Amino acid sequence: MFYNFIFPYFNFVSGMNLLRYVTFRTMCALLTSLIISFLLYPTFIRHFKYSQPIRDDGPASHILQKQGTPTMGGAVIIAGTIVSSLLWGDVYNGYLLLLLALTFAYSMLGFCDDFKKIRYKNSKGISGKQKLFFQIIFALIFSYAVETLRAPNIVGCLTFPFFKNFVINNTPFLLAFTTLVIVGSSNAVNLTDGLDGLATFPSMLAVLCFGIISYIVGHIVFANYLQIAYIPTVGELSVFCGALIGACLGFLWYNAPPAKIFMGDTGSLAIGGALGGLSVIVKHEFVLAIIGGLFVIEACSVMIQVAYFRMTGKRIFLMAPIHHHFEKKGWAESTVVIRFWIISFVFALIGLATLKIR
Repeated sequence: MFYNFIFPYFNFVSGMNLLRYVTFRTMCALLTSLIISFLLYPTFIRHFKYSQPIRDDGPASHILQKQGTPTMGGAVIIAGTIVSSLLWGDVYNGYLLLLLALTFAYSMLGFCDDFKKIRYKNSKGISGKQKLFFQIIFALIFSYAVETLRAPNIVGCLTFPFFKNFVINNTPFLLAFTTLVIVGSSNAVNLTDGLDGLATFPSMLAVLCFGIISYIVGHIVFANYLQIAYIPTVGELSVFCGALIGACLGFLWYNAPPAKIFMGDTGSLAIGGALGGLSVIVKHEFVLAIIGGLFVIEACSVMIQVAYFRMTGKRIFLMAPIHHHFEKKGWAESTVVIRFWIISFVFALIGLATLKIR
């Protein structure tokens, strides 16, 4: 918004030309959302008395230590991200507006889930089928809308890491695949959000990586040098990434063990959806599976556990998602969180390395 308001005066007012640079506006967006978080969370925690019900079948320490902790902290993350993105981003950029809309839609779905858990005082919330239905609808609309903004030469194209010229050009298949990516990413982050700070730091790493990728993909010189698809104006998504990182940093300050507030589905579904949306816009869907490798492991642990139990009546893990398995084995919560952070950092480095390998 500042960018659009001041744009006519770039050449007449000294210092205003800084707003031309997406890197500068990205840092401003990060700081703005961080400040918003620090301003809102103390009041939110003090006055929001509704806590998230704790799973009865979970680790006993959770029932003792986490009961009564306020939830829906993700509302502040999303609010800070949207406000900061609109302040520092180009509000006429179609990709940015679509990503903000997707993030808000998934956040509202998560809010309804959290609200139902609080109202009926159980950990079930919205039924899985209902949640999945709306996730698919939101992701499909987003994927179709993104394709309408593409240049003709990349419409319907699915690209792959490690290969320069291997492309699948089939729009219906692409829409189905990108919908799956967004829904899967949203649910994977949601499943990871089970310990204090566990999902937040890996999410920031993944968003940071896609902020870098967005900048590169939107820069014709860098994109041509790395032999990846150049997508004009997509660099503006770096501002969104900066805003989301700042909001998550502010949340992590209050979510650090022992947590004073939980993110809830309001935040985790939205952050996961935003990551999926980012990967779709910049055409790095497969790279998301690498950068977000920790989220993939968490989601796969649940699918494997459910499938194996239905086939044999037995469990592979002591409890799923897999972070609870290690808790059941006696690992301290902080040990699980920090080790999983290290794993996510390694995956992020590997994912960024794919940019150079063609």
